[in-house]
Amino acid sequence: MKYAYLSDKGQVRKTNQDYVGIFKNDSNSILTIVADGVGGNRGGDVASEMAVSHIGYLFETSDVNNVKDAKDWLVRQLALENHKILQASKHYKNLNGMGTTIVLALFLGGKVVVANLGDSRCYLFNPQIGLKQLSTDHSLVNELLKMGKITPEEAQNHPDKNVITKTLGISDQAEAEIKVFDVHENDEILLCTDGLTNFVSDEMIKNVLLSTVELEQKVSQLVEMANQGGGYDNITTLIVQMETGAD
Repeated sequence: MKYAYLSDKGQVRKTNQDYVGIFKNDSNSILTIVADGVGGNRGGDVASEMAVSHIGYLFETSDVNNVKDAKDWLVRQLALENHKILQASKHYKNLNGMGTTIVLALFLGGKVVVANLGDSRCYLFNPQIGLKQLSTDHSLVNELLKMGKITPEEAQNHPDKNVITKTLGISDQAEAEIKVFDVHENDEILLCTDGLTNFVSDEMIKNVLLSTVELEQKVSQLVEMANQGGGYDNITTLIVQMETGAD
């Protein structure tokens, strides 16, 4: 398995409240995490770093090596981290109201377990099937889309586009959506924050992933495209490429 990632504060924000990490446990399973802090000056960067660092550290000391254990472990750790962020938010006035979106992809041979809260995304790319979003956006706009109240075109520039309905922290409820997918040789998994997807279309993302350049160049190209599109938010991209033996 190959991987590369890049996080950038964008063209407008003074700080980068995104956080990203890749972790390996005692069973050689791999966990990738991308988080996007919310709460503005009230500790969004603290929440995202807490979530990635804590969950990553606990994963490295685990022996998770099958899908059932992975799903149970993710549910347990996300609930625990939600509690930790809430406690820190209550304890420190300057962190009050902090939270973070999070998307995780846990690789177990030919399977990937995807979990998310919020609108940071996980995609699967394969030259034969194209680009497919594996995660579900927990956002007001996506709820309106599902109810048929707005069209996909209206969703693109909706005034409430940044309203998310699930996060880590902020609320006692932190029920992540967890799904399991097959992955095959040469598949690429992309984890990213909305700083990418709000400014770079799926078609543009697909074209970058379809290219034959190295992964490091792909993550750089995606970040550069988001910056060229305005760069009004922090941008994080992480790509994992499955190698021979993934099936």
